[in-house]
Amino acid sequence: MEPGGEKPLIEVERCGVSEMGCSDTVNRVRKLLFRRMLVGIKDGRFFLGTFHCIDKQGNIILQDTVEYRSIRCSSPSPMEQRCLGLILIPSSSRTSCHIDCSIDEKLSLLKVN
Repeated sequence: MEPGGEKPLIEVERCGVSEMGCSDTVNRVRKLLFRRMLVGIKDGRFFLGTFHCIDKQGNIILQDTVEYRSIRCSSPSPMEQRCLGLILIPSSSRTSCHIDCSIDEKLSLLKVN
């Protein structure tokens, strides 16, 4: 900080840019709230649930979640399922995320402004 307690102009500008970037990201994530999401993790399991939130580290919380896992090691194996409810999926174990929405919605989510 400079004498007199005022922030230097450069710091103020950097804060403004990062805030705009964060608000754009937050708006994109808000569009995904309460949609069905399929999340795959490293051990081969999949979780299908309603997207509830994501934190700064990328951990995802799904509600009303069903876990799907392969019963056998063979490729076209049957899937076993169980109801879990509210779960947290760490970003470190996540391999894929898919949202249930129309093609037009997917394209609008991918659009860069």
